[in-house]
Amino acid sequence: MNSPPDPACEFRTSLNWLLHRAAQKLGTVAQEAAGRHGITMRGHIVLTALAGERSKRTQLALGHALGLDKTTLTAELDRLERAGLIVRQPDPNDRRVRVPVITGEGRAVQVEVEKLHHEVEREFIADLDPQEAKALRALLERLIASDHRPDSGSCL
Repeated sequence: MNSPPDPACEFRTSLNWLLHRAAQKLGTVAQEAAGRHGITMRGHIVLTALAGERSKRTQLALGHALGLDKTTLTAELDRLERAGLIVRQPDPNDRRVRVPVITGEGRAVQVEVEKLHHEVEREFIADLDPQEAKALRALLERLIASDHRPDSGSCL
């Protein structure tokens, strides 16, 4: 599974490159885990957002919360709906607007993929001792929180 580093990338040490490469490696394995249940990483993030909601929100509000544009979110919701993992209901306040709602099957898939993602993360950081893993997470959270510019792009 581990191939030798690309010679063109061997001497890359910039923080941007290191973070991107680590995210790319983790993301590839996480996507494979989600794919075992017929969804994408983005689909898992949508299901997770819907599973955790205490109140329903429109597609537009969901897209804003996840940093997904209308076209990307609609395509993802279409896939999830075809798979029976969500339904889109009319908004009681405006019947032209749709509210995505997770189904029972969607909740089950979300839980299973979440378990796989935790396993993938544990394997990814297995070479770190517990203190290093804790420090890595704390440092990344601090870096993200310290940047007060608006988020750009999606959460995935």
